[in-house]
Amino acid sequence: MTRLHTVAILGRPNVGKSTLFNRLVGRKQAIVDDTPGVTRDRIEGICRLGRIPFRVVDTAGLEAGPEESLAGRMRQVAMQGLAEADVGLFLVDARTGITPMDEEIAAELRRQAKPILLLANKSEGRIAEAQAAEAWSLGLGEPLLVSAEHGDGLPDLLAALEPYLTADPGPPPAEEAEGGAREPERPLRLALVGRPNVGKSSLANRLIEEDRLLTGPEPGLTRDSITIPLVWQGHRIDLVDTAGLRKKARVEARLEKLSTSATLRALKMAEVVVLVVDATMPLERQDLTIARLVAQEGRALVIALNKWDLVADPNATMAEVRRALADQLADVRGVAYVPLSALTGRNVDQLLPAVVEAHARWNRRVPTSALNRWLEAALEKHPPPLVQGRRVKIRYATQAKARPPTFVLFANKAAEALPESYLRYLATGLRETFDLGGVPIRFHVRHGENPYAPD
Repeated sequence: MTRLHTVAILGRPNVGKSTLFNRLVGRKQAIVDDTPGVTRDRIEGICRLGRIPFRVVDTAGLEAGPEESLAGRMRQVAMQGLAEADVGLFLVDARTGITPMDEEIAAELRRQAKPILLLANKSEGRIAEAQAAEAWSLGLGEPLLVSAEHGDGLPDLLAALEPYLTADPGPPPAEEAEGGAREPERPLRLALVGRPNVGKSSLANRLIEEDRLLTGPEPGLTRDSITIPLVWQGHRIDLVDTAGLRKKARVEARLEKLSTSATLRALKMAEVVVLVVDATMPLERQDLTIARLVAQEGRALVIALNKWDLVADPNATMAEVRRALADQLADVRGVAYVPLSALTGRNVDQLLPAVVEAHARWNRRVPTSALNRWLEAALEKHPPPLVQGRRVKIRYATQAKARPPTFVLFANKAAEALPESYLRYLATGLRETFDLGGVPIRFHVRHGENPYAPD
């Protein structure tokens, strides 16, 4: 596995960093809004210079503030992105001109042992071009005039980047090299979802063993969906940290709607979803709503009971969780749940094994002969009900696909009106017999004779 060169985009808030990032990667990956400070974490994407791929990193807007403040923590995350990059792009706003904050950032960048390219963004029109000349005063060389919104100046930017992208990038990190033999295998896509302030980003940092994502007591810190690749025991995983999902009626601000949409897209693209729950108030109505949404999308589910170190009565809490799962989440009966603490690391090592096992169940195929032996016993134990006075006859079953497990029941025409309660009975039996706990099961009913029966 070859290490990719990395380019980090930096600047104060609202100068167009995320717009440039989206332009370079060719899609709207980072949330863009007129509100300053939308981006708070490092967002990564892949761009190409001809045939040369390279990694682009969008960072949070750099602002002044004490290290322990939100602005200070965002600044640390952004500068760490530069430290891991081969070259930095420093954006200034050519419309507003150079500000004292730009000068402070430029002074800090000059002290870094990294090459920096200066970009005067929003350089549409003669007035902006004239104002861009001010950027010479920052001591970072000649500014490149670009318009991230319209794509102006992008060829000049890529030409300026070329010397940094054609040099030998060096060996890949040890972890990536270790997983190199498995490169053809597609990574398992894992999304962390949950209500705001339940510890999703803290858990992600603990899993990757790095303070990569912004964390803190403020709810709603994460806005974009952040994808981080990792290798765990030979398994390649794309870990996606997402913004918290509040009740739909409470989502009013445009920016929160964008964050919610990004989270829902990440959930739909995932294969396994870890629902992160605050164990001090486990499985509230919104938690259950999110879990049902995961099931509706056909994704495998694992529940992480975070903040377990703060639970006063673990036995009572565990009993409450079991009861809620049995009563409220019949669609994913048998779902795995892991009590853990992202803060202390307690039991976090049990989460990824549960994820890999859930992924295996989600991909499982049941042999047709075993499936029909089970079906015969299930029908004998609990025959289908009468539908409008007609007896339902289920003659045969086969698995149409996995991801999630989907089964076709061949039956007489009356079976089209099979009640949901009977399908739930069959789904429960399938989960118990073939170890399909924690994954949704789909049924399609077709009427007709057994197509596999001998003539």
